[in-house]
Amino acid sequence: MIKFSKLTDYSVVVLAAMSKSDALMSAHCLAEATGLPEPTVSKVLKLLAKSCVVNSVRGVNGGYSLARGTADINVAQIVRAIEGPVTLATCVENSPESCGYAACCPVKGRWDAVNSVVKAALESVSLADMIRDDYKLPNSKTTETPETQGAVQ
Repeated sequence: MIKFSKLTDYSVVVLAAMSKSDALMSAHCLAEATGLPEPTVSKVLKLLAKSCVVNSVRGVNGGYSLARGTADINVAQIVRAIEGPVTLATCVENSPESCGYAACCPVKGRWDAVNSVVKAALESVSLADMIRDDYKLPNSKTTETPETQGAVQ
C-alpha cells in the first residue's frame, strides 16, 4: 500500500488554515484553528519552513505565513517537505536508498516511468485545488451509480 504519513495529511490541513489569513499565524493559533495538537503543528511548520513552503518570522509578533500563493504550492512540494523525495521503489533513479539486487534485477529502471507519472500527478494538484470546494481531478470520469443509471438529464 502506498500511503502518506499523517504528518503529510496534517500539513495540508495546516496550510489550508493558513490560506484563510494574510496575517502571520502562530503554531498555537493554527492548532486551535485545526484541532490538531500544538506539538504536531509545530513539527509540521518547521518541516514546511525548512523546505520554503512557509515563511517563519521570529519574535514576539512572529509566526508563519505561506511562502507563495496557494496556486503556486503543489502537493509534491508538500510531500517532499514532510516525507522526502517521491520514490516508489529503491531502484528509482535518484532514490536516496540503494537496492542490493540492482545488478541482477530483471525490472531495473522500469519503476522510473511509474514514479514519474506519480510525481507528475502530485505536481499537477495545487494547494488551491485541495481547498477548493468544487475541485475535480483532471481527466476524471463521472461514474454512474445505480441511482443515476438511465436518469434523464
